[in-house]
Amino acid sequence: MQNTKATVVPRALGIALWLLFALIWFGSLGYRGLIHADEGRYATISLFMLHSGDWITPRLNGLLYFEKPILQYWAGAASFAVFGVNEFAARFWPGLTGFLSVVAVSLTARRLWGVDAGRHAALAAGGMVWIVSNSHFLSLDMGVSFFLTVALCGFLLAQREEAGREETRRAMWLTWAAMAGATLSKGLIGLLIPGATLVLYSLVNWQWAFWKRMHWLSGLALFFALTAPWFVLVSERNQDFAHFFFIREHFERFLTTEHKRTGAPWYFVPYLILGLLPWTTLLPRIVNGAWSDRAAGLRVGRMLLIWCVFIFAFFSKSSSKLPSYILPMFPALALLLAHSLSRMAPNELKKHIVAPALLWLALLAAWPFAGRFASADSPPDVIIPFARFIAAGAAVFLIGAVSAWRALGRGRMLAAVAALSFASLAAVTLAACGHDSYGRLKGSREIVAQIRPYLAADTPVYSVRYYDQTFPYYVGRPVTLVDFVDEFEFGEGQEPQRWMPRIEQFSSAWRAAPKAVAMLTDDTYSLLQRQGLPMKVIYRDPRRMVVAKP
Repeated sequence: MQNTKATVVPRALGIALWLLFALIWFGSLGYRGLIHADEGRYATISLFMLHSGDWITPRLNGLLYFEKPILQYWAGAASFAVFGVNEFAARFWPGLTGFLSVVAVSLTARRLWGVDAGRHAALAAGGMVWIVSNSHFLSLDMGVSFFLTVALCGFLLAQREEAGREETRRAMWLTWAAMAGATLSKGLIGLLIPGATLVLYSLVNWQWAFWKRMHWLSGLALFFALTAPWFVLVSERNQDFAHFFFIREHFERFLTTEHKRTGAPWYFVPYLILGLLPWTTLLPRIVNGAWSDRAAGLRVGRMLLIWCVFIFAFFSKSSSKLPSYILPMFPALALLLAHSLSRMAPNELKKHIVAPALLWLALLAAWPFAGRFASADSPPDVIIPFARFIAAGAAVFLIGAVSAWRALGRGRMLAAVAALSFASLAAVTLAACGHDSYGRLKGSREIVAQIRPYLAADTPVYSVRYYDQTFPYYVGRPVTLVDFVDEFEFGEGQEPQRWMPRIEQFSSAWRAAPKAVAMLTDDTYSLLQRQGLPMKVIYRDPRRMVVAKP
């Protein structure tokens, strides 16, 4: 049921806030260098796809790489083509899909519950730590989360009691297309998460009528028309693709610990708590409100809650865990927050400002002691600049929290939520920018800038018993792996001529080459030095070094 009363916001002010939000959101995408591992991996695949012109078979560092589907690589390559080869272009797709996720939940909440709910949804999502963070980090998860969010929103709009037959059909087509996008982004979870949510919802609420309004024939036709062409083409060109992608990267990844990303059953709890900030203490309220939904038709609150619980439980059960896997929960939580905030009295929100304010205050208070966290791998000249940015972010958030408190005292609920949201967005953005000082130890931007005089077009470049995912991206071409397997096992097995499995092969090639460059660790350097290999150190930091043939 829509709320007909809405807070009056001048149109010009609304447009100005969206423009400010977009400026902060996109303005920092290119500030930081890319880091190992995800950012380097996905930027490298997209960049070399653009260079090669092969838009069907993805390659990582020149080797076949079938762990994930193609859509994000296409988006990344297109972004490089439009914006040039830079960090902004590399992160543009997660940045764009994160921004569009905020837009999607805003439009959906507006249609479901009214104008204020739409505004609260945008503010709740736009300031949520986990959405902001993952939108400014290059991985696959923001893209797949966006498509899953659109699928969820399309379904909710299609199944509204007020929806006419034509609106239902269009919204369900959007849902099917979005599931295709999710499948092309990260595989079968694009079908699994929406499908499992609907089955669980029907079992819990004993509602089955909407299954007749799914537009199965046209929807499935649309889904396969969008997904099948690439899967068919890549399978025709690569005989082992289907087994590797569907069996190993789906069933074995979920059921086994082969990928070494294990974690306790409560692994995702801290990420949920921190990721939901600054709205975390509202979680019990929105869960209770969602479960209390007893609507005669589709129970939107329960649907959203079951969606979140299934995602959390599914990935908690998985034997392969990474923090960003539960990201698709958060836009749904933003919808639940929108419904709750639009009905909340201003004074009720006051107590929920305290916890995030205390957390950021603690980070601000820790700033003078940042040097104590330094180590051999993370020296003070890395830690202290990072701490300064975090402290600046903390100060911004605390100013926003005070502004929100004062607005609530005047009964201005929407203004208070906006102050918290923009303060959180700015604080997280500043903290992320500060990470660049630490990220330099996890990326190769500065390394390649320093060794550029040694990198002629015909200079062989090696990575010996060590691999920084950003190295080939910044070098601008694949590097030859030496005695390094990890996620390259499939590609190296398919094309053994593209790498060196034994370090003795590297030693022979190094001695024979008139010039060459290699990245390695101190231990490997010491080993090769004892063997009398001629090497000149041209870069060194606490974690790795680069040598050149004298």
